[in-house]
Amino acid sequence: MARIKGAKNGIKGNKVNKEAFEELCRLQCTEGEICGVLRVSHDTLLQWIRQNYGEDYNFKKAFDMFSADAKMSLRKTQFKLAENNPTMAIWLGKQYLGQRDYIEETQLARIEIIDDVPIEDVDLDV
Repeated sequence: MARIKGAKNGIKGNKVNKEAFEELCRLQCTEGEICGVLRVSHDTLLQWIRQNYGEDYNFKKAFDMFSADAKMSLRKTQFKLAENNPTMAIWLGKQYLGQRDYIEETQLARIEIIDDVPIEDVDLDV
């Protein structure tokens, strides 16, 4: 593996592809998955994030910035699907409008328990 310009002596670095990182965040990949795909360690990724997005950034802050795009896109797709899919429309109504299924309970028959068996007729040794 070739040395990256600016890496400390004796340390071989991996370049993190900014577009790939941002796309993996949009796909809701975990930090471990992102490190695996980009072939970098957790520490290398955190250092790269601070260098590219600012010293006050950590993984969560960078991830949230790009994963918001994915959530918005998914929500948009769901609303589009609801136009032709009644199941999706019902689900969205429950999620966003507080709608719910009402179950009507009815009593079909009344059961009456009669306890008129004399105690001496009951076999207690069973």
